[in-house]
Amino acid sequence: MSEYIEHDADGNSVGIVEKKLFTFAAPPDRLTLDSGVKFGPITLAYETYGTLNKEKDNAVLILHALTGDAHTAGYHSNDDDKPGWWDIMVGPQKGVDTDKYFVVCSNILGSCMGSTGPSSIDPGTKKPYGMNFPVVTISDMVRAQRQLMDHLGIEKLLSVIGGSIGGMQVLEWCVQYPDMVFSAIPLATTTRHSALAIAFNEVARQAILADPNWKKGDYYDNGRKPDLGLAVARMIGHITYLSDESMRFKFGRRLQDRSDFSFNFDADFQVESYLRYQGKKFVDRFDANSFLYITKAADYFDLERQHGAGSAVEAFSKAKAKFLVASFTSDWLYPTYQSRSMVKAMKKCGLDVSFCEIEAQWGHDAFLLPSARLSALISGFLDGAHREIRK
Repeated sequence: MSEYIEHDADGNSVGIVEKKLFTFAAPPDRLTLDSGVKFGPITLAYETYGTLNKEKDNAVLILHALTGDAHTAGYHSNDDDKPGWWDIMVGPQKGVDTDKYFVVCSNILGSCMGSTGPSSIDPGTKKPYGMNFPVVTISDMVRAQRQLMDHLGIEKLLSVIGGSIGGMQVLEWCVQYPDMVFSAIPLATTTRHSALAIAFNEVARQAILADPNWKKGDYYDNGRKPDLGLAVARMIGHITYLSDESMRFKFGRRLQDRSDFSFNFDADFQVESYLRYQGKKFVDRFDANSFLYITKAADYFDLERQHGAGSAVEAFSKAKAKFLVASFTSDWLYPTYQSRSMVKAMKKCGLDVSFCEIEAQWGHDAFLLPSARLSALISGFLDGAHREIRK
């Protein structure tokens, strides 16, 4: 449980929170991955907020996107000036109200934010796994999360919530463990990547692979990381998270700290400076190999292929949850037609589905930004689900 200490004056923060670690799948009880590899031990970093009630019917699992982590809300210390990545949504009297719900978020398998990934130490070699780390899938990530739920004594999840790659995990939870999931909120996501999404991920991966410091993933001990390649990969990805409208609004063709062109290859435009800043900041907190593995997992994700023999209706026929699906008007990475398609398949299966397309100019990242409408939708949906699960 989290220690409730007010960090800010409004009292709507979960306060100071603690990252915890859960290790499982030690030999000989390794986790069998989709690739057929038996892998372990595995450590998941996770955080919890709120209190699990005696009925154990108020647990909400939040699933993060590509570069996210377990730190969803609150602060890690009184000196911490940056809250968790969804602090606007998770906390007392917020969309996911921690006065009502016990909230869990874990860092995904393959990441570098506390959970086992390519930068973790291989107990067999005593060196970082690097490219010896097995390729993992969204399904593998969810199987690992299931182990964490067992560890926490949670047999039924009131809801699973996530956007983007987190939304893929939501869908996977619903079809892989239908009896554990009472309700689900997939945001700005898809049942499988389009060719466009795969193409952007591949260009980003190639930027890393082309960096001479990548050294086939074996760069951890030589003091030089593939920072340039990772920065470019982040810049490519960041463009897909925005929208034409948001970039016109934020940057236009405005120049950066100059009144005329430099007539060289400095960052003349504000948008150039912004992307360079985002790339530079990213390399300080993320691992290049983890970026490769997680983007590949996202590209491999195909709910229809894995669970429905090519049919979304067949895949969702395995689900039992009630759904709130939300898309955003300016999201061109996972556009609304993809959400409508999954909603249509859910309804053909007779599932209880609500759908909302939210007007937003900020592109794919809109689900991470303040939205009174999204907060109200999530709050109302969770309250209704909680009343229903108690009947």
